[in-house]
Amino acid sequence: MAHKTFISYKYSESRGLRDTIIGALGKDATYYKGENVDSKDMTDYKRETIRKNLTDMMFDTSVTIVILSPHMQESEWIGWEISYCLKKIKRKERTSKRNGIVAVIKKVNGSYSWFKYSENGNTKYYLDKIQDIIADNHFNSNPPKKVDGAYDWLNGSYIAFIEEDEFLRNPIKYIDNAYEKSENDGKGYDLTVTED
Repeated sequence: MAHKTFISYKYSESRGLRDTIIGALGKDATYYKGENVDSKDMTDYKRETIRKNLTDMMFDTSVTIVILSPHMQESEWIGWEISYCLKKIKRKERTSKRNGIVAVIKKVNGSYSWFKYSENGNTKYYLDKIQDIIADNHFNSNPPKKVDGAYDWLNGSYIAFIEEDEFLRNPIKYIDNAYEKSENDGKGYDLTVTED
């Protein structure tokens, strides 16, 4: 089933991956509500205009894809976008639902080592490279979700981290997984909904 989707990303380093993700959605790309290759560059717009345009795009969506990239912390918008998508926002007579969110780790120079590493056989992340609101909503299931005694890497986090290659192989799987978490209104997760 297709879901209205928004992509949060650092424009200067991830717009190519944004376009690749939109292409990978195939016919479901018609439900994509964010910026695309034909969108106007909003760099020179006033903050209020950018915020209004972004809220108009995000309000009616149910899933947010956030692209994790090396310099994403330089973006003044990503943390705010994730916070917005985790809240229930009222507009006139309608209230938006909390979005499901999936994080796609960008491959850089053929590797994910800018963000992922292994320690004693366990996958670890350099969480200081991403916005706190994203890090705080990873590994936040309560109680912790496990599969065969190991932490459930996909369902144990409200915001699961998926490598770019894996996500592009089956984007609908991960979008549906994020949507299912939102359908339960985040129940079973200790959610952080406000950016620090």
